[in-house]
Amino acid sequence: MAFLEIEDMGSAIYDYQIEQIADGNDEAMPDAINAAIEEVKAYLTQNDRKEYNDGRPHYDVEKIFSKIGTERNALLLQKTKTIAKFHFIDLCNADILYERAQKNYDRAIAFLVKLSKGDVTISGLDLIDDTEVPGEDEPLPYRSGSRKKFNHE
Repeated sequence: MAFLEIEDMGSAIYDYQIEQIADGNDEAMPDAINAAIEEVKAYLTQNDRKEYNDGRPHYDVEKIFSKIGTERNALLLQKTKTIAKFHFIDLCNADILYERAQKNYDRAIAFLVKLSKGDVTISGLDLIDDTEVPGEDEPLPYRSGSRKKFNHE
């Protein structure tokens, strides 16, 4: 079992639409689901930019996406379904309002951007424990610089 399965897509797209779009290609929906999961993971994964050590939440992505069934976060699951649907319907426009799907996709991405920046939070998402003390061989984080220039505009 994975975080998102084909059976879960019933709340985002009808079965007959999946059959029409896939047109016998059994790998089309699993590919769209995998692409969606990787896209959502990319928004939740901390990169190595030092500016991101400013108190933003660091999500335990592997733990979040290893959950199944009712353990999954419902909001994140729905956003992932929306993105999977968009990746899937990109193959065809059979009986689907493409503009509506595009708007839903854009809203999901905007939400994930806010989530990654720490502007919004989802309760219950696993965080990486940042309280660990660096080892003796690891240097302590150090920042230097000056304030941004004040401007009266």
